[in-house]
Amino acid sequence: MPETYRKEIVQHIIRNLLDIKLLRIVQTQPTWGYKIKKQIEADFSVKLRHGALYPALNNLEKKGFLECKKQTKGKRARKVYTITANGKIYLQTYYDIIKELLDEKKQ
Repeated sequence: MPETYRKEIVQHIIRNLLDIKLLRIVQTQPTWGYKIKKQIEADFSVKLRHGALYPALNNLEKKGFLECKKQTKGKRARKVYTITANGKIYLQTYYDIIKELLDEKKQ
């Protein structure tokens, strides 16, 4: 039975916690939008639209959680995202809250 709900739950998480997932990916190593999109699609078997990805990346950049630098490779320019100190704090705060909530549930 649990597998029945898996796809729906994963889509719900990606849709509602996309900012957290993006920060987690970029925390691992600086990367660009298309690579992020492909990683999320491979990891979770969901389609991630550009119309959801790039506004989320731009929003994280505006909040100061990501930095973006243009990199040129051949004739192609791409924006490479790196996580900031504030982005790491935000992500750690998320982890701390989730841990607290799960610990409360055990009691």
